[in-house]
Amino acid sequence: MSPETTHAATPNAPPRNEHTHGRRFGSWQEHHGWSAAASLRRLASRPLGSLLTIAVMGLALALPLAFYLLLGNVQKLGDALGQNETISVFLQPGQTAQQARMLAQQLGDRPEVAAVTVKTPQQGMDELAKMQGFTGALQTLDDNPLPYVLQLQPRAQASAAALEQLVTDARALHGVDLVQDAGSWRQRLDALLGVGNRAVLVLASLLALAALLVVGNTVRVDIASRSEEIGVLLLVGASGAFVRRPYLYAGIWYGLFSGILAAVLAVLVEFALAAPVAQLSHAYDGKLQIGGLPLWLLLAVPLAAAALGWLGARLVSAWQLRRAV
Repeated sequence: MSPETTHAATPNAPPRNEHTHGRRFGSWQEHHGWSAAASLRRLASRPLGSLLTIAVMGLALALPLAFYLLLGNVQKLGDALGQNETISVFLQPGQTAQQARMLAQQLGDRPEVAAVTVKTPQQGMDELAKMQGFTGALQTLDDNPLPYVLQLQPRAQASAAALEQLVTDARALHGVDLVQDAGSWRQRLDALLGVGNRAVLVLASLLALAALLVVGNTVRVDIASRSEEIGVLLLVGASGAFVRRPYLYAGIWYGLFSGILAAVLAVLVEFALAAPVAQLSHAYDGKLQIGGLPLWLLLAVPLAAAALGWLGARLVSAWQLRRAV
């Protein structure tokens, strides 16, 4: 039979290399499934050691989450307490209402000022009268000693340097007795939170490295205990990727389970703090809204931990196999 006849008789027959690639992909996929299941069974065969490894990694990953939760709520506390970041300009006693309005217009024209409120001496006296313990003392006064007060509301986009210059210029104005910057403490708090965020980032990196080393050491011990089996596989022609695949899945399982444990521990910390946080919020008339960890972060932690476990297993298994060759 001629080549033309053969070709015509089997017009739909796929080329041989497509069959080969299909078989290779099928065997590759099958070995991945077998490796994932075998590594999981091996973890279950030694429950105490596996649980200890997962517990150590889970606690290491839960610590940065707890610190992140703490810093986030401190930030919310600062937002609640510092919503009114006004700059109070106290005029000298004896200044008239017209002089107060002129200074208010002069300061209100500055680009970093959003609004200016003039508080009269009588308004200040009324506020003091509402405070406990001041009523009797105020009744003994012959006249109102309180001055006019200008409350400057800075713009949201104003920089710290511009507000500092505003305070300096306000103190130099004629008729101004005292300038009180209510937002200075918030700048200090933001600086402290910046340090805390950097510390959490460093701590998370160190603990992630510790988790990676835990997985790497566990995989190293596992490979060392099966060195003879690995040597036989290498002798019969198994590739390095084929040999180390079960150990990579073991690292993934360790990371995944430890990440789930870390997320659960973080949620338990939130529940443990729920009652005192509710009392603190009630003390501030509900203005203080304490939040928990976002859902996306809780879902991302197990995935990131699984990737971390895979990386640790990949590095150690490649090094161990190079030594075995």
